[in-house]
This record gives sequence, structure tokens and C-alpha cells, in this order.
Amino acid sequence: MAARRYSRLCRLLAGLGGAVLLVLLISLYKAGSEVQMLSELTFFPLWRREKPLYKLDVNWPLIPFAGQTFCVAVDDVNGLVYVGQRGDENVPKVVVYTEDGYFLQAWNTSIEMPHGIFVLNTLNGTSVWITDVGTGKYGHTIKQYSPSGKLLQVIGTAGRSGSGTNPLQFDQPAEIFVEESGDIYIVDGDGGLNNRLVKLTPDFKTLWLHGENGSGTAQFKIPHSVTVDAFGRVWVADRANWRIQAFQKTTGEWLGCWNSCFTQDGPSSVRLTPDQRYMIVAHINIDRVSILAAPPVGSIEDCVVMDTIQLANEVKPHLVDVSKKTGAIYVAEIGAQQVQKYVPLY
Repeated sequence: MAARRYSRLCRLLAGLGGAVLLVLLISLYKAGSEVQMLSELTFFPLWRREKPLYKLDVNWPLIPFAGQTFCVAVDDVNGLVYVGQRGDENVPKVVVYTEDGYFLQAWNTSIEMPHGIFVLNTLNGTSVWITDVGTGKYGHTIKQYSPSGKLLQVIGTAGRSGSGTNPLQFDQPAEIFVEESGDIYIVDGDGGLNNRLVKLTPDFKTLWLHGENGSGTAQFKIPHSVTVDAFGRVWVADRANWRIQAFQKTTGEWLGCWNSCFTQDGPSSVRLTPDQRYMIVAHINIDRVSILAAPPVGSIEDCVVMDTIQLANEVKPHLVDVSKKTGAIYVAEIGAQQVQKYVPLY
């Protein structure tokens, strides 16, 4: 028990430059009073740094947004940021900025209500994937576009909600994550019929899925965001269950879940930093972004908050993305109708 607490405390100290504290703790551990001392220290907020992990880039973007910004995706290869937004017919559904904040282009083709967005870079080029939760003739689908907005492919049955897998049907698909191999992960259910995680092949054949509504193991209530780490684990923000669930990406086996970090609000978005050191989570109802310690390989363990970014009231951070090149966090805020950029300080 003491060893487990000691391990957890070391994770709290990870990256803090706490060499002196660590030496002290090791001394106390060897002195025989480790159980009492480490138990007390485990609950002491050592993770609250004097220096934050991130700071706001107040100069990004240089030109403000015109609509409600629901989602953001970083093309780190080309230094671009794609933003999905909603509004009247004069508001383009997708706007593109440089990572320096300059407006580049806008496009508005066959998208009703963008919800999630993802940029995939491969040797064959760049593509932009958008989940459409609209209820009209283009809705309940996921669309693949070229960087200039040319429609390339549609996943799902346009204009028809459903739960089928052949042909594929969705009901308000929330977000998509595509690996370089072409394997696709979709969380389907932003309050619609479905509450499921689906893995597809590059040609849209179902490999496995978890699709039961509920609060049990591998069940969901509004699976809202999905990401895949470098160790073959799929992470799902199970928003209305106030937890994050993890699955093995090849088999779909359930690996565990985190809920201890979500006592005030559930996670609406989940992403990892390029070094796989931190997990970035948005909380839409409490206007907060949490930086969690990413779990080590082969273990889920307890959820540990390393830092938080408290945003202004009612900005409502919806979905986030992280640049693989710079490590910057981009937060799409539907209440403030803006995307904010936070640059790493560590």
C-alpha cells in the first residue's frame, strides 16, 4: 500500500523539478515512517505549481471569428489551424488560420452543423475530417475534405439518423480520430440515439464497437471526444458519465477508466501532448481546461491533475486540439465565440 502511494506521489512530482523534495521523501520512506507521512503528503496539493504549465497567447488570432466556434484541429505539418463554426448563412462553416494567427481562407460546402474536426497528414497528403450533427439532408455524417474544402468522401447515410453498421448510420456523431494507417475511431452520440465508440478500417468496414447506453464498463452517456495515444490505447471522454474510459485499440478490450478528476464536471474533450506526458481535458460547464498526468504504459492507475487553466465565465470550452510540433493547446469556446491558444512553458 505504501509503495503504491509512493509511486503515485512520484507521479505528482514528475516534471516539477522537485529533486530536493524527492530526496526528502525517499529519506522519510527509508526511515520507517513512510505510511503515515506519505499518506498525508499524497493529499497535499503539491501539483499546484508556482509557475503554470501554459500561458495564453493574447495575440492569437489576429482576426476574430464570426460564428460559434465548436471545434479546432491543428495541421502541424503545414502550420495551419482549422476551426469549425456555426452561424447564419453568411458565416462560413470552416475558417483556416496560420499558427501565427493570420487568417488564410474560409469554405462552406455541404456542412450543416460542424461538431468535431480532425486533420490527417500522410505521405499522400492532408485531409480534413468533420462530423456533421445537422438534421437536414447533409447531416448525421462524417465528411472528408481536401485542405481547400473539396468534398472527398462521406461516411454514414446523409440525412438519415440510425444505428446500422451496413450501411453505416450515425446519429449526431461527436468526433473522429484517424490514424496514419487509415484506421478510424468515431464517438457517435452527441445526445442522439447512439452512445457508442466505433473503429473502422480505411474502407469504412467495422472492426469493433462498444455501443451500449449506460454507466457500466464500456457503456457511454454522450461519448464526446476520442484520441489514441502512442501506446495503443484509445481514450474516450464519456461526458455525461463524468469519466474517461480507455480501450486497447486493436481488440477494443476495455482497459479501465478515470473518474476521480471529474467531481465538478465531466470531460468534453481529450487530447495528449506530443511527448505523451500530459492529457489535456476540457470541462464545458465549469469553463476549465485540466492538464492531467498521462498514465504510464501498462497501467491506468489514478487520475492526477497537474495544473488547470481557469477560463472566464460562460466561455464554454467545447473541444481542444494540440499541435504536435509546438505543443500549443487550442481551445474552441462556443460561449465566447473564439479559439484561444495556450503555449507551453515547461
